Amino acid sequence: MPEIMNENPPNTFTLLTRQLNTPATYMQKNKYGLKMHKTLQKYFGYSDFRPLQEDIINDVLNDRDTFVLMPTGGGKSLCYQLPALLKDGITVVVSPLISLMKDQVDSLRESGVDAAYLNSTLKPAESKRIYEELKRGEIKILYVAPERLTMSSTITLLKSLNVSLFAIDESHCISEWGHDFRPEYRKLNFLKKKFPEVPIVALTATATPKVREDTIEQLGIKHGKTYVASFDRANLFYRVRAKKDTYDNLLQYLRKKKGESGIIYCQSRRTVDSLTNKLKKDGFNVLPYHAGLKDSQREKNQEMFIKDRTDIIVATIAFGMGIDKPNVRFVIHYDLPKNLESYYQETGRGGRDGLECECVLFFSHGDRYKIEYFIKQKDKKEERDIALKQLSEMVDYCESNICRRKVLLRYFGEETTEDNCGKCDVCLQPRIEVDGTSDAKLLINCIKELDQRFGMNHVIDVLTGSRAKKITDKKHHLLKNFGQGYMYPKDTWLDMARDMLRQDIIKVEGARYPLLKLNRNSEEVLSGKRMVTFTRSADDEIHTDYDPVEFIPEKRERAERPASALQRKVNDNPDRELFDKLKELRILLAQMQDVPPYIVFADTSLRQMAARKPRTSEELLKITGVGEYKLKKYGDRFLKEIEKHLSEPEEMEQPPDKKELAKPSIQKKTTSRTIAPLIPKPKLEKQMLLRTMDALEDDLVKMIKDKLGGVFSDEEIRREYQSLIKNNNPE
Repeated sequence: MPEIMNENPPNTFTLLTRQLNTPATYMQKNKYGLKMHKTLQKYFGYSDFRPLQEDIINDVLNDRDTFVLMPTGGGKSLCYQLPALLKDGITVVVSPLISLMKDQVDSLRESGVDAAYLNSTLKPAESKRIYEELKRGEIKILYVAPERLTMSSTITLLKSLNVSLFAIDESHCISEWGHDFRPEYRKLNFLKKKFPEVPIVALTATATPKVREDTIEQLGIKHGKTYVASFDRANLFYRVRAKKDTYDNLLQYLRKKKGESGIIYCQSRRTVDSLTNKLKKDGFNVLPYHAGLKDSQREKNQEMFIKDRTDIIVATIAFGMGIDKPNVRFVIHYDLPKNLESYYQETGRGGRDGLECECVLFFSHGDRYKIEYFIKQKDKKEERDIALKQLSEMVDYCESNICRRKVLLRYFGEETTEDNCGKCDVCLQPRIEVDGTSDAKLLINCIKELDQRFGMNHVIDVLTGSRAKKITDKKHHLLKNFGQGYMYPKDTWLDMARDMLRQDIIKVEGARYPLLKLNRNSEEVLSGKRMVTFTRSADDEIHTDYDPVEFIPEKRERAERPASALQRKVNDNPDRELFDKLKELRILLAQMQDVPPYIVFADTSLRQMAARKPRTSEELLKITGVGEYKLKKYGDRFLKEIEKHLSEPEEMEQPPDKKELAKPSIQKKTTSRTIAPLIPKPKLEKQMLLRTMDALEDDLVKMIKDKLGGVFSDEEIRREYQSLIKNNNPE
């Protein structure tokens, strides 16, 4: 089981920086420096490395075993993909999920990298073709499942090849102390025995110190370098809301996010199905995902989400691992997560492109008691104790009055000197403490008069003077405290009772039927020995006016970091109309190749294109994510689209009605190209279609050539294509 980190580890970043600035290390860095940056730009379209990437890649290139702990979206994959291109031989990547392998290979191929995967989805003929390509040295990066890697036939194959690096992705799966332990990963300890000269880089986004140590020991890389990056995801905005009128609040929020990608996590399959059906009825493009669905249906729903054919996935925690979709703009927890580690991982699936993502958690003590009940059904006391401690930390996070980012980072052993991150509800809406001693006495007296035999709702119904049947049947309307709390609504009393629980002024006993009980602190309040303060509740509406650019703290330690995609956005104000046109083009190109749209270009690239409006190949190459291969494959098409947009005259139209302006922009199937009402319509659709087909001809020829394995020339394909068009479009 994972270990809770109570002590702060040494500042790994500082120690490594000192160590890496020695003359010997400088010579090693200098040896690969120019090649590394050229390769980064050529294949991946980036001009700068993210924090720690350059140092890690240098160690890998110098054949040093390396352990990398880096948060989701931090750029782990590049730490082995780039060295693979500079090293002789083949890099073998161990990956636990088939969907993740395919996604990574598709993305690498789109960037001009020779990559392949071996797993159970391949037909014998396909596997044979890959074996032959491996023997001819035509593959630089090979992805394999751990089960496939441990097969004797695979080991024999790799022995015959020039393997230069093993990369173990999701390496925390090796440790029995991890929350994702997989027995097949444990068998990977054979690598150092069978391939003692081949370096290993182990990578993960989540690992406590105990998991980290176990993973390193099992892989036999104790003498390697360990890198621990910051867990801070600067582009994520954290918010916790009270779980009341939850669906209405959710509905209001999603209407403002119409057309954007998001994940909604629920604890049970029943909630997933119920919420999905409700959202569908309210007009949202949404699909469910949980273990109760057939494998084929789950795969289909996941693919629909990844390819931007559905906006929202409502899912249990079964969804997420292996998802590399970069443009998730919101992650909502409809129910309380069981621990902070899961919560961090699940929120980390948002904003992987470095752009803004809002993480909203609906919190109620009812969810807490449900989870406690199931925890107490566990057989082993040790497991119960650990799970209860983790749940308590999760609740503390929800009820905390200090920066949420600070609480999260502290859980992972990382301290921050910032008291106000500017990107969580606590920091943006500070809560005011008020004296609540007299109100607390009223609640305590009511609990005492009811002999501590009832739950929170019943106690507060008595206090607020409810005439519900359950109150009158028990004659509780005749009690002295009946109606004494008339001055506040029930919701306010519930908030105060929860605050008293958090302060240990009252307590709850019983998991299935939780009852309010008094303790020593309760008596001290009644006797006047103890004061009680309450925090004023924030507005329970989910705010959506969050612009991450405004919240980047202008502090020295932030400014020293290389500019991230989020920070670069400060100077990139995209032309919304052009951005929508580029998205349409991206979807079209992705559908032709049957790949997710973000594999063509990520949102970060399109936003920069729409802001900077490049007119030449040289200018386009300066856009983040545009490498030489993608420039050659897609450059002309995107430049033509930008040129066309810039050359279109502004249409003189009447100002739109205010109601029209208020309508949300739907990005999926609508187009921002408008046709002036004075232009005659006869034959317009046919003309537009023919112009579009002509414009796409070069792209189609290239794609068909790629699909057919480059056997036919451009001229042959173009000739047959034009013949087909002519035969199927008679005048």
